[in-house]
Amino acid sequence: MEPTKTVNMTTTRLVFMTGAAVFSLRGLSFMAIEELTMFFYVLFGTVLFLIPASMVSAELGGAFGTIGGGVYTWVKEAFNKKLGFLAIWLQWIQNVVYYPILLGFAASIIAYMIGKPELSNNGTYVGIFCIVVYWLSTLITLNGSQLMSKIASYGFLLGTIIPGALLILFTIIYIALGNPLAFLHPSALDTTNAYVIEGITSPRWFPHITSLDNVTFLAAVILIFAGIEVQAVHANELKNPSKQFPKVLFFAAALIFFLQILGSLAVAVVLPESKITLQSGLMQTFENLFISMGVKWLLPVVCVLMAFGVLGSVISWIAGPSRGLLWTAKDGLLPPALAKVNKKGIQQNILIIQGLIVTLLSSIYFIIPNVGVAFFLLGALTIGLYLIMYLFMYAAGIKLRYSQPDLARSFKVPGGITGMWAIAGIGFLAVLFAFIVSFFPPSQLPVGSPLEYVGLVLGGTVLFTVLPFLITMRKK
Repeated sequence: MEPTKTVNMTTTRLVFMTGAAVFSLRGLSFMAIEELTMFFYVLFGTVLFLIPASMVSAELGGAFGTIGGGVYTWVKEAFNKKLGFLAIWLQWIQNVVYYPILLGFAASIIAYMIGKPELSNNGTYVGIFCIVVYWLSTLITLNGSQLMSKIASYGFLLGTIIPGALLILFTIIYIALGNPLAFLHPSALDTTNAYVIEGITSPRWFPHITSLDNVTFLAAVILIFAGIEVQAVHANELKNPSKQFPKVLFFAAALIFFLQILGSLAVAVVLPESKITLQSGLMQTFENLFISMGVKWLLPVVCVLMAFGVLGSVISWIAGPSRGLLWTAKDGLLPPALAKVNKKGIQQNILIIQGLIVTLLSSIYFIIPNVGVAFFLLGALTIGLYLIMYLFMYAAGIKLRYSQPDLARSFKVPGGITGMWAIAGIGFLAVLFAFIVSFFPPSQLPVGSPLEYVGLVLGGTVLFTVLPFLITMRKK
């Protein structure tokens, strides 16, 4: 049984929803830490991940857009229900773990808005903020896809694109006024991003990779671009899904790429690497820019816009993977209670369980006093889960070319079967490489004990990968 098709989505709105699901201003500080080597990392993520993921998703989304179900349907059609369930489960559970990270970023935004930036490092404040805002977002989502899609798309426009454009514009003015470019003066101690010749320190364009812990950062970079496929569950709400959905992905991918590269560079222009923090680096950049130009009054305005943008992003993710999980409940892979929808057709029981898990995970901010460490450890837990899902997606793209060669595809990865093997193969190998190195602690970030890091990532990956099989066995 499939959820009833409703036509209430436009191409533009779904582009913004996809952009909101993938691109976050939070990632700008993460990339800016790498200074000029960011170009290498962004190109790596774009060429070896974003482009292959967009093309394979466009083919699969166009082929199955009228059915819906997203990655669950794609993997189920290629292999079987159980692997389809595992794929959508991994997309869903990594997303659940991601919420406290995204909301932790929003908490730092609000702290700057009310003039108390020190709160961004207060675990109690961040934890309470995450829990309250998440449940507010859930209540909005329960009111139906019309309201949800409007907040998500307007949130991306007002809370991400406009602040991103302001960041780039003010950075250009900052440069024009003759201010020094921070990335041109790296620390001599930062050997990954800088080199020293005759006592002169210069920035690197290519990272100095000496061990696997340097390479691990590539896995985290891939996650910055992850999520391009997540709104495929809404493809059947378009008037002409098979033609419109591929366009949605390509427009969204181009927008994401330019916002990421220009926004990250802007942060690196204003702040030296040693002063960039993951949770509040962007706000420090805005504050420095506005103070230097005598318009500090703009900071609260940008904070309000960005907070709205985070709300839109959270709602985009709440509605996406959980909607795909509904398909598995309809197919009998989850208890019947999880197939229940409210009058608006929203998967209410799944959202309630999701909210309880997010509440539990947000409590890590109460336990770990260093918000930055908690912030990063949560991120580390999501890496392996999402990468496994992408391995299934690429494999499904290749398999369906053989098992369903006559399937109507509004967009096809060019080059026939060879082209699909090349594009999906590149994406598969890039993800597999990132998955393997994700178990090595990155040298660029403070992770504490390497053994604890490996234990967290490995244990979390095994636990959340085995869970769907235990659920299926329990149901039987």
